[in-house]
Amino acid sequence: MRIINNLALLTLLTLGLSACAVTRVGDSLPYGILNNDDVELVADGLPTYLLMVDGLIVNWPRSEDLLRSGASLYGAYAGLVVEEPERQRALSAKALGYAERAACSRRKTLCEVRGMSVPRLEEALDGTRKRDVAALYTLGVTWAGYVQAHSDDWNAVADLARVRVILDRVVTLDERHEHGQATMYLAVLDSLLPEALGGHPAASRMHFERAIELSDGRNLLAKVLFAERYARMAGDQALHDELLQQVLDADPEEHGLTLQNTFARKEAERLLAESADYF
Repeated sequence: MRIINNLALLTLLTLGLSACAVTRVGDSLPYGILNNDDVELVADGLPTYLLMVDGLIVNWPRSEDLLRSGASLYGAYAGLVVEEPERQRALSAKALGYAERAACSRRKTLCEVRGMSVPRLEEALDGTRKRDVAALYTLGVTWAGYVQAHSDDWNAVADLARVRVILDRVVTLDERHEHGQATMYLAVLDSLLPEALGGHPAASRMHFERAIELSDGRNLLAKVLFAERYARMAGDQALHDELLQQVLDADPEEHGLTLQNTFARKEAERLLAESADYF
């Protein structure tokens, strides 16, 4: 799917969107971005769509689909395009705000989720079902992006315990959701520290391997992160180089993953070029 062009969007807006039509736009819009293989084009064009989604949310402030779209698009833009740390922090905060509102629209027990203790959050998640996975996944990965952008804020870093609880619930309810990417995020969380400092490298490897399996090998970012986060920490150059070469040899086009895969190939090229010096 290509990015929906301005004329089509203006036509839809001019005709007036019913609540049902808004839901369909909200559900489809992120894929017009995430299925594009031109990172530069997305970087140039995405702000227009961010502003459009902002406007739609003003009109339909409780639409879960639109709020999830806003969270996904702002999160992708902050993580894949923006390089300035201050803008990353601001945009990731906006993405998380939309994700929180989407979760609240999905289930009232998830309102004000950021103020919950971990035990209270676990209790709230106990009542969630498979139909809630999309909202939970958006909240978990958007929150993870927020923490990454605010890595110099220990209060934000402390939120990783809540992020893990949410992603664990997603995996429990539907581990195949979005090509198994919740498992990929769990792998990254387990690889943040070496084993001597409380990390879980064995669990990290297991999660990375499962994430790749769940996507039938099509999630190239999982392989890049496996190489960067696990293989480098383990000192395993053979695994590192093999994973990165697999990424470079692969076709990046895959529904919902094309933009991410294109980004992953660029990262793989960079990491492979550094391999000899790193190891």
